[in-house]
Amino acid sequence: MKLSTVVIVCLLSTSSAINSANQNGISTETSSDAKVMEEVFLRSEDAHKQSMESILSSMSLAQAVQNLEKSNVSTPELMQVANLAMGKANTNLRKQPKGYAGLDGARKLLNDMIYESMSKYDAEVAKCTDYYSRQCAAMEACRGQIAASNYIAANSRALILDNQATINKCEVDIPTKKLQLSQHLLMCKHELGKLNTRLKIVMGDIAVMTMILKMTDCKKKLIQEKMSLMKCTDQCTKKSFIEFNHEGLQAEINKMQSSLSHELMQDTFKDLVSGIESLESTEFLQVDAEISPIVNKTKFSNPPVPRTKVPGNPCNDPMKGAPSAANKRAAKCTIGNGAPCYKLQERFLLIQSGIQDERDELLEHIDMLKMFCEETKTTLEGQIQDDQDMLSNAQTKLAAATEKEATAGETARQTASENNQLNADLVKQMKTCSGNYINFETEICALKKIRGELYKMKGDGHSGFFQDCEVSKWDPEECTKTCARAGEGGGEQKLTRNVLTHPNGGTKCLPLAAMRSCNNQPCPVDCKLSIWSGWSKCSAQCGGGVSQRLRDVKVAMKYGGKPCGGTSQTKSCNNQACEKDCGLTAWTKWSTCSKDCDGGTMKRQKFVKTVAEGAGKCPGAWSIKRLEYKKCNMKRCQKPAAAAGAVAAKTLTCDKKLDIVLLIDGSGSVGSKGWAAEIKASQLFVDAFALSGNPQAKMAVILYSGPRTWSGVRKCFAKNGRRVNMAEDCKVKTVTHFTNDYKKVKKLIAGLTWPRGSTLTSLALITAKAELSLGRKDAQSVVVTLTDGRPLSYRNTGVASRIVRKSARLLWVPITRYAPRRRIKRWATRRWQENVEFVPTFDKLNKPDVIDHLIADMCPKNKPKVQFGRR
Repeated sequence: MKLSTVVIVCLLSTSSAINSANQNGISTETSSDAKVMEEVFLRSEDAHKQSMESILSSMSLAQAVQNLEKSNVSTPELMQVANLAMGKANTNLRKQPKGYAGLDGARKLLNDMIYESMSKYDAEVAKCTDYYSRQCAAMEACRGQIAASNYIAANSRALILDNQATINKCEVDIPTKKLQLSQHLLMCKHELGKLNTRLKIVMGDIAVMTMILKMTDCKKKLIQEKMSLMKCTDQCTKKSFIEFNHEGLQAEINKMQSSLSHELMQDTFKDLVSGIESLESTEFLQVDAEISPIVNKTKFSNPPVPRTKVPGNPCNDPMKGAPSAANKRAAKCTIGNGAPCYKLQERFLLIQSGIQDERDELLEHIDMLKMFCEETKTTLEGQIQDDQDMLSNAQTKLAAATEKEATAGETARQTASENNQLNADLVKQMKTCSGNYINFETEICALKKIRGELYKMKGDGHSGFFQDCEVSKWDPEECTKTCARAGEGGGEQKLTRNVLTHPNGGTKCLPLAAMRSCNNQPCPVDCKLSIWSGWSKCSAQCGGGVSQRLRDVKVAMKYGGKPCGGTSQTKSCNNQACEKDCGLTAWTKWSTCSKDCDGGTMKRQKFVKTVAEGAGKCPGAWSIKRLEYKKCNMKRCQKPAAAAGAVAAKTLTCDKKLDIVLLIDGSGSVGSKGWAAEIKASQLFVDAFALSGNPQAKMAVILYSGPRTWSGVRKCFAKNGRRVNMAEDCKVKTVTHFTNDYKKVKKLIAGLTWPRGSTLTSLALITAKAELSLGRKDAQSVVVTLTDGRPLSYRNTGVASRIVRKSARLLWVPITRYAPRRRIKRWATRRWQENVEFVPTFDKLNKPDVIDHLIADMCPKNKPKVQFGRR
């Protein structure tokens, strides 16, 4: 009875605490009194056992009988049993057999009543816990709704202020951006006009060069008469230029308008400026030996006098800089038959290729400018439209935000009232459940007390032992729902428990299965936000200010859903002086040396730890601030000693697993001497792998040149579906696919015929890329390119090099000073110092040192990490 009083006092205290928490806006779920309330409703097994033990320890037999008389379970039969336990003789039970067996009727009655009371207690616990779960879920829904309404109201107040600022912002921004758009369109029109004019001129020059190539096509023989090539000098500017003594050809050349075309014309024939000696070296011009140039040399015989002589007028040439008859007699050159015509055609092909590269770059530039202009125009128009929309909608949004704030406040007030009522009902029900728990426990204890006293009276020496059934705690299965969706309610959950001790003269087992509601709490509601409003005007004109934008809350987060995140954003503006460079990590350790000899490099790097902010700077991946090299293994390479009975190698050898594609230049500019040097160097290169002692490399060889005429080149790059034979039409021949039969490779190289064509380096590189697909997955791919001069197209060669570098290491061997070394450095795999081997002359190419340098670059013992391509 004392426990009942204590519980009621706790409940009253809990009710007072809950009401106080609600009045102060504090969640009851977080208060300590709410924890007490939860414990009362849930009534754990430990609390039940403690209560039973406390009641039994202080209850006498008379008190047990008195409690039963007041309870609803009191019956005449029960009172007879109680009187028997208290020693009162007037009972029908005494008519039963004597001893322990005579009490079977009383035992059965008491056991049945204890079972019924325990069942009622179980039902009361289930009912109260279900009520608590549902009521708490309803109160949680109220609290979530109140919080969401308050959040919406606060967000609405921010929107009211923001819409007022938006009106001012739009009134300033719209005229400003319209001015920017008009200036941008004017700039794009002007720049595109200049580029298109330039493109038109270049396209005209390409058409002129096409006509020139047709006129000089050696196969078609359109030019039958002899032709003179003259070097002329403008008497005023002292600049040299080239002219052809052929009216049709010179007339076409004069049609070229772009400065690039004239520069290419002069650069292509610049080896003629040194006079007759250079003409003889070109092998395509025949000099008239009977005519020698006229040289005028001024003789100074008078002594110097202290006066300045007035110089004559040099600009009195009647030909106005054009070739005179004397010039023609002094510098007349004629085109011979056969090979010289092809030489001239090759030079015109180079000029046309250079103009076509300029056309491609112009087209790319025009496309990029158009894209930039269109994107900028779209951006500005979008910004103007956004500002106009913001301006037209600002007043509407202002009214809507005001209405939304009022609605949210009223919703919060009504929901708070509902929550208070739910809280009062919960406290009231808690008192009822607590009282019922005590009554049932008291009833059970009284029945057990009487049963115990009754068995003590058996009087026949029997121990009177009995055992009630004991069951385990409820074991819940998975709930059918994770939460209660709006209008649906929670899920159901099956409860099971096991028998710990079977009955032995005591009460039978309570039900071992039951159902209860579960997860009655509302399902989480994620926050939903509207799109961002426009940025507000910057708070400062300079020195750093802030700009803000807001977004409306369509649905506030409730019941533990995904939070809204930021409903306002601020950004710095007009902070030109607020820059921060990126942060870099410390230097890495030095890598292994890239070469075993002949001077290699070790590298170390820094990586970006924090990105740059504002207008801050950050060095690129190839900057010296992030990438350092130092020399290593600065020693001469030692050639390996041959094994007994083996052939000694003339160069360094390599036994690494490599797939190598060797590109041999067969263009006409190589010359017969250069061709022989290339063949010898290629065979030495093959020996470097064949004589290694453990050859693992596989090698493919491609001989590349090109058509000698314009019609042939046009066929190789035609944009139609006609089939092209790369070997016959374009002079790009795969001598052998990947093989480790080095004798066969050397034999094939030795049997090659000099093609004497143009230089289609780009097609050769693309062919090498296709050959790499036949290589091995576990072998490193290497492409080695021999070349003596400029390719037909710089642009196409650069594009092809980038394609090859994505899957292989690209090495170049430029020979003679005519090779475009500056461009080759960009085409080779980085670091170019270890992927470009410059050879000054073809005589040097015959030396084993060139192959030694290549092998030292390609085949270090400790393979370093190679970065393909340009990052």
